[in-house]
Amino acid sequence: MAKYECKLQGNFNQLLITIEMGILNGSMSASLEESSNYSTKDVKCAVRVYERFSIIGKNRVSMSVVLIGEGDNLFLSAITSGGSQAVFFKINTFGEEAFLTCLTKVIEKYKQTIIKK
Repeated sequence: MAKYECKLQGNFNQLLITIEMGILNGSMSASLEESSNYSTKDVKCAVRVYERFSIIGKNRVSMSVVLIGEGDNLFLSAITSGGSQAVFFKINTFGEEAFLTCLTKVIEKYKQTIIKK
């Protein structure tokens, strides 16, 4: 498993679309498997589960992404799983880390865009 978390500033809906497009366009085998949205008063929460094929591991890898927003204060948590072929322990996490790197690049680009505004 690999995990990435960060606090951000910005527009919740804009960042959610940026994440979705970045992940789906970042790999030709990436797909959105399921999604959930919840909001109450000023708090919004979006959960997304993505999946893609890992050429290195020759298997599918999933990534769960949770975005929480209160006004322009945002929190992102992403966790990947499924990249190992071993039965009792993980011996190959390259696919998980590569999938997470796709997201971190999207977030770093988003941060730079927000800083320039």
